[in-house]
Amino acid sequence: MDLAFIEDPFGSIMVAMNIQASAIRTTEDFLRWNEGREGKREFVRGRIVEMMVNVSRNHAKLAYLLGLALGAKLDLAAFDIGSADFAVKTPAGVRYPDVFVDRAGGSGSDLAAREPVLLAEILSPASLAVDFGEKVEEYTAIPSLSHYLVLAQDEPRVWLWSRDEEGAFAKPDMIVGRDETVPLTGLGVTLALADLYRGIA
Repeated sequence: MDLAFIEDPFGSIMVAMNIQASAIRTTEDFLRWNEGREGKREFVRGRIVEMMVNVSRNHAKLAYLLGLALGAKLDLAAFDIGSADFAVKTPAGVRYPDVFVDRAGGSGSDLAAREPVLLAEILSPASLAVDFGEKVEEYTAIPSLSHYLVLAQDEPRVWLWSRDEEGAFAKPDMIVGRDETVPLTGLGVTLALADLYRGIA
């Protein structure tokens, strides 16, 4: 019996699970093993992390509206846009961000993004510490990434990390209010919070 970790509102709790994962050593091992399995899990620093699957209505709406807004602004011949079922490799392993933008051109059978340029997470009580902690460190270390975006799910409020002209990520900009916009300079587009939070109080 192998050990996996479940992320919950109180932190990572180690639980014994019947997972035949002893041969998983690399991100490629994990991606092949994880393909087609039920549930949701990530691979972080050599361990399998079981994730909570259920999300709120606002979470689901935000992920959809963000993908929709990106699809309306970006050249879909140059970029692929998707959601949490497609992997992103990080220096620490494998994550499944809520929304991603990847440079197009990979194989149809790829299990992970090739050159992610934007990654987005939608906050929940269980994910707040990870989204503002581990994932900032991991995502901003991806060489191709231009932006990391974190969205509150109950009000028009986002945090935006952007790579500067020297190639570094500074502290995030917090953008608040339905009349505000999110400048994704690395992609050459701007998103309106009114569009992202349509139907959300």
